[in-house]
Amino acid sequence: MARLHIVFTVLALGYIGWIANGDGTSGAATVLPVVLWHGMGDTCCLPFSLGSIKKLIEEHTNGTYVRSLKIGANVVLDYESGFFIHPNEQVDYVCKQLAQDERLAKGYNAIGFSQGGQFLRAVAQRCPEPPMRTLITLGGQHQGVFGLPMCPTLTAHSCEYISRLLNVAAYEEWVQDELVQATYWHDPLHENHYRLGSTFLADINNELYLNENYIENLNKLKKFVMVKFLNDTIVQPKESQWFQFYTSGQDQVIQPFNESKVFKDLGLDRMLQKGKLQFLGIEGDHLAISKAWFIEHLVPLLLA
Repeated sequence: MARLHIVFTVLALGYIGWIANGDGTSGAATVLPVVLWHGMGDTCCLPFSLGSIKKLIEEHTNGTYVRSLKIGANVVLDYESGFFIHPNEQVDYVCKQLAQDERLAKGYNAIGFSQGGQFLRAVAQRCPEPPMRTLITLGGQHQGVFGLPMCPTLTAHSCEYISRLLNVAAYEEWVQDELVQATYWHDPLHENHYRLGSTFLADINNELYLNENYIENLNKLKKFVMVKFLNDTIVQPKESQWFQFYTSGQDQVIQPFNESKVFKDLGLDRMLQKGKLQFLGIEGDHLAISKAWFIEHLVPLLLA
């Protein structure tokens, strides 16, 4: 099937509007490099989005090396990757890029924005070298999404088309191949269809079969920090950002984190016991974060 032809109008989803703040830098002698992965509708290097985040981190970590991932040879391909390049292909590409970067050889910290969060988690689980130390996900959809209530980066026509497609054909092979969002579409009303049809999320969540390497590699993290946007209108349900989801068979009640199957099957129970999991909540819509909050809550995690 040819690539889906959808006309996109880029708006401001995920672009951080920084609030003026004092400078301040760390006295740490050595700070691990930081890897960033943008979300849907964004690119690696826009000066008012991840470009500004890269600069912020550099300023507050004594100029540590920050690599903002670009998928493909240019920003156009990078933007399109958020919609049309299968996550498995993207993760494989990133793993190779990171392995070739000598500045990451001794380890790095990682920050994933929106879907970039679960993509970086897949990197941690599949590619333990170079070693990821701390993973921070901002608005990541770790248990997937079920609903597309808003599409701020798309025209209304495109959003409506994708929403219909996901609702009626998310697990069709051609949709899984052509649309990134289908690979983490999680239908709680038809769990078997999800597990058998999902070509990305069901795998990294150990829902097809138990991959012991995924458990072992994820547990190598020093810290796994999940940030949830408490007034999120994009991620449905927003609890997916904290690795929660609907109880199977309905789409109203959220199952407690420690009662979900993935809690044990992915070794999250071990991480919780060892104090490796951290859950942060912030008022605001999807990726609506201030410079001050980032400096106060996230920069210290990069310096630890």
